[in-house]
Amino acid sequence: MDILDDVSNAIINASTTLTDDKRNALRRAISNEDNENAKWALEMILENYQVGEKNRFPLCDDTGIPHVIIELGSERQITGELINQIHEGIYLGLNNLPARPMAVKGAEVERIEQSKGLYEKPGMLRPASILIDNANDESTYRRDISPDTLNIHFLLEGGGPEIRSKTYRVYHKRSFDNVIGTACEWLRESLKMLGCTPSIPSIGIGRTHYEATSLLLKSIAYGNLDKQSEVEKEITCKLNESGIGPMGFGGRTTVLGCYLNIGNQRASGVRIVSIRPSCFVEPRVASLKL
Repeated sequence: MDILDDVSNAIINASTTLTDDKRNALRRAISNEDNENAKWALEMILENYQVGEKNRFPLCDDTGIPHVIIELGSERQITGELINQIHEGIYLGLNNLPARPMAVKGAEVERIEQSKGLYEKPGMLRPASILIDNANDESTYRRDISPDTLNIHFLLEGGGPEIRSKTYRVYHKRSFDNVIGTACEWLRESLKMLGCTPSIPSIGIGRTHYEATSLLLKSIAYGNLDKQSEVEKEITCKLNESGIGPMGFGGRTTVLGCYLNIGNQRASGVRIVSIRPSCFVEPRVASLKL
């Protein structure tokens, strides 16, 4: 199996194109917005998308860190060769885009201090550890994964939302509203400082910090703004009441929608909640079916 070109093209597509559901949500926001400055900002954002897609330009100068989720059916296998090809294809895709050079040179301490500078080739930016998803997942965004499934999802995660993200514990007090309310409070504070609104925030709720963040990432890969749950709609309304608006101009549209992914929970007074206030060029996602 040689998928280098396919992976490379997927990385480019994730960076330069907009999914239909997000385009639809943005157009709905433009039609519903009565603040002139906010409406202008939304129209400029949509124009930026259209120019990027037409000319195959990155939607943002921060071209993002690659994250990979593999959907695996019971009759398919992942080999070391496939993993290597995914890594090599990402390397090619970032170079061919071209992405912004962001990979830091040096050993451990030197990378922390950024004292050796950056690699010139964008492809030196290695992806995060790969997540595996299968039919045993019991989260909100659980997939109907057939035995023959082998799908690879590529997410490009920008730095601004990462700076404003948070993963921490919440004492649930036997109240769903308390947990969701706390997540919304965190997001309101993050959105004030994000700058690149309107956002599509994601929330993952699990048993550990790793699990909560994994649930969040899966929601970004699988979420659809045309198919929002009642709770997701309620969270969207609460966050839009903040009045931050697109690019901080005020108005009705601080977020276009949201993703909420709740996984398994343990007998405890604590729920681990992870939030990510994605900026207006995210989620940047492309998928490859093998």
